[in-house]
Amino acid sequence: MKRRARGGGPVVIGASSAKTAEEATDTPTDRSAAPQLRRRLGRADLRAVPEARRALRELLRHWGRPGRSEIAELLTSELVTNALIHTDRDAVLTATVSSRGLHVEVRDFVGRRPRPHAPSDDDGTHGRGLILVQSLADAWGVRAHGVGKAVWFDLGADAA
Repeated sequence: MKRRARGGGPVVIGASSAKTAEEATDTPTDRSAAPQLRRRLGRADLRAVPEARRALRELLRHWGRPGRSEIAELLTSELVTNALIHTDRDAVLTATVSSRGLHVEVRDFVGRRPRPHAPSDDDGTHGRGLILVQSLADAWGVRAHGVGKAVWFDLGADAA
């Protein structure tokens, strides 16, 4: 299901319970007080992918949702990998845990917007990252961010 955020914001894609970007985002005061991970990812440095997973795992250690933590690590890996493979610039990973759940975004400095596509048999193991994000996240989207974009996903705290 696709929804357009109020005010012409980003498309939010996810299950039928997906929220608009405004509904899915905590207020700035909630976010600033919440535990947060922020990490700069070096251009084309694929070692950043397992490092991002480890850092996220540490952030989520006290979240109390082990099943969701595994999904969070997988989806974070996909977003980080996409940013590093499909751009020739650095990226920034930000993850925030709040009472509502987890918000992860990967910002890069290239304006080209990603689109999920059904991979062909010739793609091997490539082309499935955003399909995974679309399938497993409670909400996700892409928004313009300065000279680039931020691809994000949310996992709610109340989900099993």
